[in-house]
Amino acid sequence: MEMLRQVHGLAVRRACGLVRISCSLYRYRSKRPDCAVLKRRIGERAAEKRRYGYRRIHSLLRQEGWMVNVKKTYRLYRQAGLKGHSSKRKRIGRVERKSLPRPTAINMSWSMDFIADGLANGRRLRCLVIMDDYSRECLAIEVDTSITGTRVALALDRLADYRGLPTSITLDHGPEFEGRVLDAWAYLRRVRLSFIRPGKPIENAYVQSLNRRFRDECLNEHWFVDIAHARRTIDN
Repeated sequence: MEMLRQVHGLAVRRACGLVRISCSLYRYRSKRPDCAVLKRRIGERAAEKRRYGYRRIHSLLRQEGWMVNVKKTYRLYRQAGLKGHSSKRKRIGRVERKSLPRPTAINMSWSMDFIADGLANGRRLRCLVIMDDYSRECLAIEVDTSITGTRVALALDRLADYRGLPTSITLDHGPEFEGRVLDAWAYLRRVRLSFIRPGKPIENAYVQSLNRRFRDECLNEHWFVDIAHARRTIDN
C-alpha cells in the first residue's frame, strides 16, 4: 500500500508538472457552503423572523458560523422569493432641527414613552417603555390597560433598586409625565425631567426608534388574548 501511495504521489506530481499547476491546487477542495442547504437555512430563519430583511438574516447566519458574504445571502434570499419589511422614509420639511445630546456613559440619561395597542376583546393596551440612551438597552416595559403617574414612579423606583438612576430622563408632555406625582418623585430623587418641545417627537428619537421596532417585531406579530398573555409575550 505504501508503495502504491508513493507511485500515485509521483504520478500526481508529474501530471501537475505537465499541466503547470501546483499539487496543492490539484488537492484543493472548496469550503463554500452548499447553496441548497444555505438557501433552506435562510428560509428557516426568515420564517422565524418574518420582519427581518436580508441584512439581518445575514448577521444571524454569520453568528451560526456560515462563511458567506452578504451578496450571496442577498442572491439566495431573492431566489427563495423572500422579501423583508420596507418602509418609505417620510420626507421631513425644512424646519429648525435640534440635535440630540449624546450621552457618554451608561445611566447618564434615559428616555421613556408610551406605545398603545389592543387586546382581542377590544380593550386598550398601554406599554411604558424605558431605555438607556447610551447603551440603547430597553430597561423595562410596563404593560397594563391604564398606567398612571404613580405607576410610572414605581417602575422607575424598581429600576433604581438594582441599577441606580440617571441624571436626566427625556419624555414628552403626556398627562402621566406632567402630573404632580412624577414631578415630586423627580425632585426627591434629584433627577431632571427633560421635556421635549410640543409637537417635536424627533427630540425623543432614541425611544421612538425603539418603539418602532417594538411595534414592528412584537406588537404587530401577536394577537394578545388578555393582559396576562400580553405581559408574558412582551417580557419574552
